[in-house]
Amino acid sequence: MNIIELKERTDLANDFKLNSFYAQFGSLLNELRKKQLNEELIKSINALIETINASSATGNDLRKLIKQAQTSILKQVEKEHKIVPKNHYRNLWMLLGFTAFGLPIGVAFGLSVGNIGLMAIGLPIGMAIGSAIGASMDKKAVAEGRQLDIEIRN
Repeated sequence: MNIIELKERTDLANDFKLNSFYAQFGSLLNELRKKQLNEELIKSINALIETINASSATGNDLRKLIKQAQTSILKQVEKEHKIVPKNHYRNLWMLLGFTAFGLPIGVAFGLSVGNIGLMAIGLPIGMAIGSAIGASMDKKAVAEGRQLDIEIRN
């Protein structure tokens, strides 16, 4: 069983942002076609594509529909096959580092100096730590062949 094709839409020509979003979704599907996925997952992906192909929505409604489908597909693929897009872990860990490392470091620094206003100094430190952890996880995913050759932009 194969992933079905995304229908070409001529009504997207006027909306550059929506057109590029639609093209990104098509690229994601092309990358997924190169991977060995189980039949249940392919059926689920095909159902989402059929919904988009059958939809008469335009503008923001179509963008929402595509975003929901894309998010759902990425979550399922990561959960079942541990396959992720480029920089997935870096983006995820940057936020985690910001909150899990940056805030405590900043609070500790601010309290030690006696000026809690300096708490913000820890945030970029935590972001850098999280980014480094995520980048190493992305390298590991590439080495194991678990990374799609596409970076998802929102």
